[in-house]
Amino acid sequence: MASLELAATYAALILADEGIEITADKILALTDAASALEGKNVKDLLSNVGAGGGAPAVAPKEEEKKEEAKEESDDDMGFGLFD
Repeated sequence: MASLELAATYAALILADEGIEITADKILALTDAASALEGKNVKDLLSNVGAGGGAPAVAPKEEEKKEEAKEESDDDMGFGLFD
């Protein structure tokens, strides 16, 4: 089986697995997206997904802290967990 046929088969399987209608346009979109990975080590990309390297955490602004404190409790709404 040629690599293009195999790519189309995998694309159709992905669409079917997600419950999405299988059309030529959607198969082309998936195979075009897959071609962006050509020449890259996909195994390394997948293994580094959760590995740090992101932006450092930023402390919330004062406004955000005040908004969290204003949340209503269940007592204010007239019902609770064990009512």
